[in-house]
Amino acid sequence: MNSHRTRAYVLFVIVIAFSVLIFGGTQINTYKPPIPSRIVTADGGVVLTADDIVTGQRYYLAHGGQHMGSIWGHGAYLAPDWSADALHRTALVTAGLHSGRSAESAAAFEQRDLEALATGERGRIEAEVANELRTNRYRVDDDTLVLSSGQAAALPVLTSYYTALFTSGSDAMSIPPGVVDSPAAGRQMTAFFFWTAWAAMTNRPGEVYTYTANWPFDPLVGNRPLADALLWSILSVVLLIAGVATAIFAYLRLRQSDEAPTPLVAFSAPSPTPSQRATLPFFLVAILLFVVQAAMGSLTGHFAVEGNHLFGLDVGRALPYAATRTWHLQLAVFWIATCWLATGLFIGPAIGREPKAQRALVTVLLAALVVVVVGALVGTYASITGHFGGDGFLFGHQGYEYIELGRVWQVGLIAGMVLWLVLVYRALAPALAAESDKGGLTHLLLYASVSIPLFYSVGLFYTPGTHISIADYWRWWVVHLWVENFFEVFATVALAFVLSRMGAVRQRAALGAVYFSIALYLGSGIIGTFHHLYFAGSPLFITSLGATFSALEIVPLSLLGFEVFDNLRTTKLVGATPYRWPLFFFIAVAFWNMLGAGVFGFLINPPIVLYYAQGINTTPIHSHAALFGVYGFLAIALMLFSMRHIVRPEAWSDKLLRFAFWGLNIGLLSMIVLSLVPAGFYQLMQSLEHGIWYARSPAVTGSDFMHTVTWMRIVPDLIFDAGALALLAFVVRAIVVDIKVRRAERP
Repeated sequence: MNSHRTRAYVLFVIVIAFSVLIFGGTQINTYKPPIPSRIVTADGGVVLTADDIVTGQRYYLAHGGQHMGSIWGHGAYLAPDWSADALHRTALVTAGLHSGRSAESAAAFEQRDLEALATGERGRIEAEVANELRTNRYRVDDDTLVLSSGQAAALPVLTSYYTALFTSGSDAMSIPPGVVDSPAAGRQMTAFFFWTAWAAMTNRPGEVYTYTANWPFDPLVGNRPLADALLWSILSVVLLIAGVATAIFAYLRLRQSDEAPTPLVAFSAPSPTPSQRATLPFFLVAILLFVVQAAMGSLTGHFAVEGNHLFGLDVGRALPYAATRTWHLQLAVFWIATCWLATGLFIGPAIGREPKAQRALVTVLLAALVVVVVGALVGTYASITGHFGGDGFLFGHQGYEYIELGRVWQVGLIAGMVLWLVLVYRALAPALAAESDKGGLTHLLLYASVSIPLFYSVGLFYTPGTHISIADYWRWWVVHLWVENFFEVFATVALAFVLSRMGAVRQRAALGAVYFSIALYLGSGIIGTFHHLYFAGSPLFITSLGATFSALEIVPLSLLGFEVFDNLRTTKLVGATPYRWPLFFFIAVAFWNMLGAGVFGFLINPPIVLYYAQGINTTPIHSHAALFGVYGFLAIALMLFSMRHIVRPEAWSDKLLRFAFWGLNIGLLSMIVLSLVPAGFYQLMQSLEHGIWYARSPAVTGSDFMHTVTWMRIVPDLIFDAGALALLAFVVRAIVVDIKVRRAERP
């Protein structure tokens, strides 16, 4: 392989991809929905200001934000999408006015009243409602929005409804009482919801579609999918087929050029350095967090049945749904990242050296991470339960999924990653100096390590008052680029080291595979970030970019199907090798990458599908299968490889690992098949027939069908949790037995 030419090609792809992503960000900033300085009625009376909207946004985010319902489809799935809900409620009041009712009577106009109308009369009213609400009355010259008669009549109705809802709480929506503690807070949070609904119902200047590309689907206001959504969905499928065919051809050529396989390296008794042994507490902490995360997932799922109760016990105030869901997501990031960081600390001395005081610094890093994790968990809980009032940004809850931790803890985590990078570099330094090729495997490991703190730091580019279109743009840099791309790159390079050290592949072949994977992942994944932003107030061309490149993201994942079969054949050959269970967990990564990230990911990626599916339970099918199935299993596999070279053979337990492996895989697959898939497709059917507002309403989320499939999670959850406990037992046993054996060996 010509490393220089390959490196130049990969760098070219990355530069072009980031140029497109950054250009798209500038256009999102230019064409984002405006936040008017004043919102007035037709007679000029001021009813809301920009400060009301931004303060309401901050209040919503501080109390859990995207874990308490959703905005523009991003967030939790149990409570309504507040944009879709406020939009439909505004449309119903407007319909009541057009049916001849007074403003007071129109406030009580409901969906059943609309459906009771004669077909012709209903058609007339719907046309008039759409014409009124879609008309853009925002005045650029004085930064003022003039409300229509229907909007003006609906606003006090919305304020009264949302203030009462968030003051008293709702079991059906799993909202605890006391979220809103004053009429002023209720009015401000309503202002934020109303503004997001206004952006979703109002046409862009000079266009026939809204700021959110006609999302959410709601026939009453004329929100229907655009032709672009269908066109780019069709093209994405065509590109997927062409991309898979091309990648398979390149993949087979690459495999043919590989050297013949060699037998696995004979396993010798571990002789870890002091800093490598110091990674064992990292793994113990990580798996403890994993067990808690799994328990929080089961509890969060249960709230979909009992709302604020747990088997009849009211826990809404003490343990709100928003808190358990926040912890479930936060802990996933924490424990997976901890395993991966610990693996980096293990690999450094394995290929480099043991620097002076490395063990002490590794211990300091662990202590710092524990402080950040505990601080983040306590802070988010305190913010959700109102202890930070309307602003939990610094120490509490940022309100956005996967970046929930307060800014202070976020900065602390970045500082920990920088310390980790320094520790990895110290250990790698001799190997880097010995490797003349700056594009070699050791240098790639360093570059991938640099990307970890670098791209997580992008989460500092917004505040709770930042326009939500811009905040979501930067948030997806972290969630999509950091988690799904650059951590994937780091894992790919680390995996190459692991497999080459085991003798499963030659280093030259591993290097070629790494470059091939990086080009595919980043070439499609960087621009593919836009598929999260179809309906987030972005200009329409974002749809074409997101649809095209998110389809190509499936290409490298589809190739993993070949790897699954090859790896299965490999495990039959290696038999009872000491690497048997690390290899099995690597195989699980390949399987779930293909199924969870590939198949289930593409299930919701095409714009025409996501138009109806954004914000409903089709997304958890993909997120569970991909986040744990890929990144979770990869974290476990890397942990097991590291521990295999740290603990004594007597400390290893194949029996516990076998139980953990099958428990986790069977539990995850059963949960998806028995619960998530039925729930997701049932809700999708309701969205297709009635609209997002209805699919997310308690009439659907609290239906007998949804409750039944949620109850069906119990057995899969128990199987999965048993697998998690078996993994914890393995780690605890390995550490304890290793300590005993080493003590017994001392003279």
